[in-house]
Amino acid sequence: MKNIVVIGSSNTDMVVKTSHLPAGGETVLGGDFFMNAGGKGANQAVAAARYGNRVVFVAKTGDDLFGRQVRKSMAEDGIVTDYVFVDKEHPSGVALITIDKDAENCIVVAGGANMYLSPADIDTAAEEILKADVVLMQLESPIETVAYAARMAAKAGIPVILNPAPAPAEALSEELLKDLFLITPNRSEASHISGIEVTDMESAHRAAKAIHEMGPKNVIITLGSDGSLVYDGSMFMRVEALKVEAVDTTAAGDTYNGVLASVIAEGKSLIEAVREANIAGAISVTRMGAQPAAPTREEIAAMKQRK
Repeated sequence: MKNIVVIGSSNTDMVVKTSHLPAGGETVLGGDFFMNAGGKGANQAVAAARYGNRVVFVAKTGDDLFGRQVRKSMAEDGIVTDYVFVDKEHPSGVALITIDKDAENCIVVAGGANMYLSPADIDTAAEEILKADVVLMQLESPIETVAYAARMAAKAGIPVILNPAPAPAEALSEELLKDLFLITPNRSEASHISGIEVTDMESAHRAAKAIHEMGPKNVIITLGSDGSLVYDGSMFMRVEALKVEAVDTTAAGDTYNGVLASVIAEGKSLIEAVREANIAGAISVTRMGAQPAAPTREEIAAMKQRK
């Protein structure tokens, strides 16, 4: 078993599935409601753990029912929750999600305690971070905390993967970018970071190269149904997406990144990791929910056999 540390957000998702996403001022009647665990960091931790490696989750929740449920559900997936800190002043994060009949979604997040994960919390978790095979982060936590953790891990020679989602309001610092082994933006995030609008494969190549020149050793741009573009500074490789019937795209990217980190931690190539991650993401969109949709390693293997 390899050691993966996921640093990031934990939310409770409140989901309504309905015919279409409402326009401004519109009320849409009907639909199914359900509630489950989510948050980009927690989703990625679950996906990495279900692939079969040891995962430590570093996060902050409120001292409330949602926070207690997060620790309980993650422990059931075998995730180490010793560093899921409790904030007695701020509530746990929540996400309000609407999903339409075409599996497209609209999400509003109230970050709550997630926004108070601090560099001091990272220091508390340093023992686990410094023995990790991979550290995985996103941007639903304070950027100064993300940068602090990246510096700690990179100085120790530990690969750092950043999924830059949601797209940052301000440019990522040169120091943070240079500490990254890998950055994994989607089409819109790559456009935002590089300043090059990604509309086709040619512009994706240019954006990947521009992002690489900012500091990360490797760049993977996820392109939805067009697959993934991998750039390691010397060559480009495109990995095709699987064709599936989607019912809910929520957390597909999180599932992808969690499995990607788990495979990289095992010492496999970026291309091997992307192929596994593509399958995991494809399986996840055929199921409702965020964490409930993440597949096991055995399910990914079974899908490979059917391809």
